[in-house]
Amino acid sequence: MEAFGAIATGWVRRVMVEPEFTFNFIGFDFLQVFVGEGMYIYFAVMGVFGLMVMLGYKYRLAMFSYAILWTGAYLMQKTSYNNHYYLMVLLCWIMAFLPASRDLSLDAKLNPSFRSLSMSQWVRWVIVLQIFIVFTYGSVAKWYPDWLNGTAPGFILRSKSNYFLIGSLLQEKWIHYTIAYFGIVFDLIIIPMLLWRKTRVLGFYLSLFFHLFNSIVFQVGIFPYMSIAFALFFFSSEAIQKLFRLKRELYKGNEIRIPKHKNILIGIFLVYFIFQIGLPLRHWTIKDDVLWTEEGHRLSWRMMLRSKNGTLTIRIKDKATGEKRVYDYKNMLSKKQYRSIKTKPDLMWQFAQRIKQQEKEKGKDVAVYFSSKVSVNGGPYFQFTNPDVDIASQNWEVFKHTEWLLPSPEDYHKK
Repeated sequence: MEAFGAIATGWVRRVMVEPEFTFNFIGFDFLQVFVGEGMYIYFAVMGVFGLMVMLGYKYRLAMFSYAILWTGAYLMQKTSYNNHYYLMVLLCWIMAFLPASRDLSLDAKLNPSFRSLSMSQWVRWVIVLQIFIVFTYGSVAKWYPDWLNGTAPGFILRSKSNYFLIGSLLQEKWIHYTIAYFGIVFDLIIIPMLLWRKTRVLGFYLSLFFHLFNSIVFQVGIFPYMSIAFALFFFSSEAIQKLFRLKRELYKGNEIRIPKHKNILIGIFLVYFIFQIGLPLRHWTIKDDVLWTEEGHRLSWRMMLRSKNGTLTIRIKDKATGEKRVYDYKNMLSKKQYRSIKTKPDLMWQFAQRIKQQEKEKGKDVAVYFSSKVSVNGGPYFQFTNPDVDIASQNWEVFKHTEWLLPSPEDYHKK
């Protein structure tokens, strides 16, 4: 659905075909060779692999192939960055190693000896731990003033005022507070609720309500439905068969099978989950507030957290003649790229390098200056970048503070 849907809804056209270039993750510039009309074929091939995964036909090959292609598409652009795109990358790679096609698959039908009614418990716990990390960090990230006082949800919901029946209701202050605190509490307790037998059913219905509400109001793609599907990992096979009235053979064994490569598995998942727990914390090692600088925001489950607007003026100076002029950059970017570049420093740095390179091809060596002002959650605009620094001459440090960003004002979140 994600692959074919991206073509059908025009996402591929808007994000991967129409723009002159995309803002790929820094260090993955080589992926620019795919950008353009060929992305239709790219996503269509990915969709075919998705169908193969769904049918369980040559599952391992199809899942690895989908993981490679989706990871490439993810790294190819940041303008439409979304947390569930990142989650899909992780899940694709995890599932490439899981025995997901041992039953109800063409692989099992074509090769009956391949069929199995059981799976090892570690398969379940890998998925559970991954989504526990996602939801827990999703809750913790909301513990900041603009979310706790309802400002951030209220500002995000302004654009929903034209919704049929519920548009005016979504503008009420009590709704903003309800969404703010229900979101914090739900993300924090939903996985423990689903794990505990006594609260499992209640947790499932809360999950159903929460995710369908998000899908209708915030239109966040497939993430709500993916999250509802995670419930399958918390219910017993008996409960699932009873719920869906399936007449199928149940696994009755209780044997404990230790994987042949137990130590290797433990080592791989230990490293993986240390990385997953540590990566969202990296912004604490970087100077200033991540809400202002954006440094450490991605890959950290900071979901539906804030809204930022900005203004941007770009100036260039010919180093040989000293001539300065305002650079007309708007026609070089798509509408979404134009909105994003005003508030995101890594996009600014990449664009500065592009401008410098284009001017170099014209025989000019230029300095590139960005003057940006940013508003967070509808607050006042403050100067974001140092307009006197040649950004094109700076190096980009992934885990260090960008010094040409001005410090966050103490009152930038006040209204």
